Amino acid sequence: MTIVDPTTTTAWATLTGLKTAYTPDLRAAFAGDPERAARFTRTCADLYVDLSKNLVDDHILEALVALADEVGLGDRRDAMLSGERINVTENRSVLHTALRRPAGDSLVVDGTDVMPKVHAVLDKIYAFADKVRDGEWVGVTGKAIETVVNIGIGGSDLGPVMVYEALKPYVHERIRCRFISNIDPTDSGEKLSDLDPETTLFIVASKTFTTLETLTNARMARDWLWRRLIEQGAIEDTEEARKGAVAKHFVAVSTALDKVADFGIDPANAFGFWDWVGGRYSVDSAVGTVVCVAIGKENFADFLGGFHAVDEHFATAPWAQNVPALMGLLNVWYVNFFKAASHAVLPYAQYLHRFAAYLQQLTMESNGKGVRADGEPVTTETGEVFWGEPGTNGQHAFYQLIHQGTQLIPCDFIAMANTAYPTKDGDADVHELLLANFFAQTKALAFGKTADEVRAEGVAEELVSAKVFEGNRPTTSIMAPALTPSVVGQLIALYEHITFTQGVVWGIDSFDQWGVELGKQLAMQIAPAISKDDAALAQQDGSTRGLIAYYRSQRS
Repeated sequence: MTIVDPTTTTAWATLTGLKTAYTPDLRAAFAGDPERAARFTRTCADLYVDLSKNLVDDHILEALVALADEVGLGDRRDAMLSGERINVTENRSVLHTALRRPAGDSLVVDGTDVMPKVHAVLDKIYAFADKVRDGEWVGVTGKAIETVVNIGIGGSDLGPVMVYEALKPYVHERIRCRFISNIDPTDSGEKLSDLDPETTLFIVASKTFTTLETLTNARMARDWLWRRLIEQGAIEDTEEARKGAVAKHFVAVSTALDKVADFGIDPANAFGFWDWVGGRYSVDSAVGTVVCVAIGKENFADFLGGFHAVDEHFATAPWAQNVPALMGLLNVWYVNFFKAASHAVLPYAQYLHRFAAYLQQLTMESNGKGVRADGEPVTTETGEVFWGEPGTNGQHAFYQLIHQGTQLIPCDFIAMANTAYPTKDGDADVHELLLANFFAQTKALAFGKTADEVRAEGVAEELVSAKVFEGNRPTTSIMAPALTPSVVGQLIALYEHITFTQGVVWGIDSFDQWGVELGKQLAMQIAPAISKDDAALAQQDGSTRGLIAYYRSQRS
C-alpha cells in the first residue's frame, strides 16, 4: 500500500495559500451569498447536514476535494469495503461495513464469502433475543429474565451502552440492561447490589475471553450469582447446582469457545465475530447482542439498515456531496491549518448523552497516531480530542470557552425534529425551547456580537469588551426527523467514515491501537509490588515506589 504524504500534494500547497489569504468573516459570507446555506447543505440518508457555518468558501472546498483525490481516498475506501488488508500492522481486513450488509449480498474475502457467516450469527442473535424477550429463556428457578447485564470494556461496552441509552424508548417494557466495564469493584458492586439473581442474565463480551477487566468482572458476577442464589435458597451449595446456574444465567460474545466452556458457559450460547471487526467498530456485531435483546430484532434490523444507508452514501456519492468525506476533510482543515486541538460534539438530544464518550474511542483510538501505516513518522498533526455533553447542559458549563476563549474549537451540533416526550410548559412547546437553543448557539458562534451592537444595548463602556463575541467559530449542524434505531445507526456510521477519511489523509492505520498496550503490560508487572512483593517494588522507579508506599500505608 502506497502512502501519499499529504504535505507534498498540490492540494496541500493550495490549501496553505488559501489559509494565508483567508480572513474568516461569516457575516460577510452570508450577506454576500443569500444562497450560501442552501449551497453548503447536504443530505445523507435521513441526516440533514448544514456545513454553511464552517470557515470555508468554494475555493477551499474545491481544494479539500482535490486533496481527497490526491491522497487516494477513493481507492482506500474501496479497498476497505472489498476486504483488502488495510490494517497493515495486524495484517487484517477491516470489514465492519459487512456486518450491516443485507442478506443475499456476497462479499468474497480471501476466497470465502463472509456474508453467509455474518447472517448466520445475526440469525442466532435474533433467535436468542426472541427467547429472552418472550420469556422462553428463564433462569434456574424458571423465572423470566428482567435484567441483562453486559460485561465488557472498550468497544464491548462503549457502543452497547451508548446505543441502549439512545434507544430507551424502544426497550422492552419488562427488560432493563446494565453495563459493567471498570475493574474498579465499585462498578460491579453498584450495578449488582439491587438485582434479583433469579431474573438476571449476564452477557460476557470478550473476543479472546482473556480481557483482564472483563474476565475479572465476569468471575465476580459469577460469584455474586452463586452466593445470592444459595442465600435465597434457589439452588443448593453443590458443584452441579452452580454449574447449572451459570448455564442458565450466562452467555458469551466470544470466539474462544474452549475458554467459554472452561468458564461454565455452554459454547452453544456463545455469539462469535471475526478478527476483521475492530472493537470500536463492533456494536453492530455480536457485541450488540445486549442491544438486540433490549430493542428486539426488528428494531435492530432498522439499526443495521441505518448503518448501511450511510455506507452506501460514502461508497457512491462524489466527494463534493459526500457528507462523511466532507466532514472528515473539514476536520483536517481545522487540525492542520487552524491548529485546532479538540472537537466538540454537542447533541441537543438527552438520549445521546453517551455519544461523545463513544466517539472518544472511535476517533482518538483510531487516529491518535504518530507513525504512518508504512512505519514512517507522520508529517502533520494527527487526531484531535473529541468531547462534549448534551445541550443545554453544556451551555451552563463550557460554552464560555467555545464562544470567547482563545482556542478554536470546531463543534458538531446534533438535534432531532421530533421528541419521544412531546411536552408543554403552559403554552410553550418544551422541545421547541430546546431547539431554540440549538439554533441560537450555532448562530451566536458564527456571527457573534460586535462592540457597536453591545453599546446599542446601553452597556457601560468599561464592560463592552467583555460582552463582545468575535463569532467565526465553526459549527456543523446535523438534524434528523427523530432518534430512531436507523438514525442512531446513521450517526455512528457517519463518524466511522469521518474518522476513516481523516486517517487516509494523514496516511495512518486507523484500525490498530498499539498505544493501549504498554500501560496494560506495566500494570501486570507492577501488580506484585502492590501486594507486598518488596523485590518487585524495588524494581520500580522512584515515583512509582513512593505512590505504592503511600497506598500500602493507607490501605486498611
